[in-house]
Amino acid sequence: MYHTNNADAVSTAYGENPAKRMARTTSMVLTALFTAIIVLMAFTPLGYIPLGVINATIIHIPVIIGALYLGPKKGAFLGFVFGLTSFIKNTLMPATLSAFVFSPVLAATAIGSSGILKSTIICFVPRILVGIVPYFCYLLVRKAMEKKSLRILFEFIISALVFFGVSAFVKKVASQTMVSYLSGAAAGIFVFIIFSIVSVKGSGKAMPYAYAGLSGALTNTLLVMPMIYIFYHNAYARALSINPDAVLSVIGGVIAFNGVIEAVVAAVIVALIASSINGVSRIRH
Repeated sequence: MYHTNNADAVSTAYGENPAKRMARTTSMVLTALFTAIIVLMAFTPLGYIPLGVINATIIHIPVIIGALYLGPKKGAFLGFVFGLTSFIKNTLMPATLSAFVFSPVLAATAIGSSGILKSTIICFVPRILVGIVPYFCYLLVRKAMEKKSLRILFEFIISALVFFGVSAFVKKVASQTMVSYLSGAAAGIFVFIIFSIVSVKGSGKAMPYAYAGLSGALTNTLLVMPMIYIFYHNAYARALSINPDAVLSVIGGVIAFNGVIEAVVAAVIVALIASSINGVSRIRH
């Protein structure tokens, strides 16, 4: 008599390989977990880190980490959830007069039907790409860092960015004096040295994760802010009560300061979390 009491029997009974079924189940559970984290962070203060002069958003971080673990398709879905929470929050709980930028509903009221498509694009497209770009950035940097010369280059670039980010933050918090500039430079150099030591000790393993975090944060900032300028130049100026000619400098300031700070925060947090879990392995589905 023929007996089957192994994985083949399970596979025959369910019409699917047990390993694939387990991977799909794990993928669904992790997707639900990351979705819950995004929603929780979006509607509570947990999604923001107070930095004195600004609140750096970290809501995109679970999107980035989710993309690394689950691949770009699930990452795009998590990015969509990020955009959806932004749409809901800015529609139902607008915190600023410029909330219409992320709310098609408010945009339709503020500038007419043409704002529906514009705000939909700003609210969703950059956030969806936050779940796609970091995955491929991670693969690219990991592959490139197999060459020692490129590894040194990547380590220098990320360390330099940390230096400028920390320096800018310290100078912004302090008064614009020589002491503040020297303090900012000293803080930047200190972080630069620490980051470089950690990188060398870890043989550069944290670098691809850091760049994934960096690319995710910059994807959001470098798409959202220029889109605001292109789509809502005059409306944005009215909302902020500024001259339309000053909109470009305001947006440039947000990118240069807020964008850099959020990119540094994302790079550090994603690198720490991903490295502590002993590497990223995409779930096949």
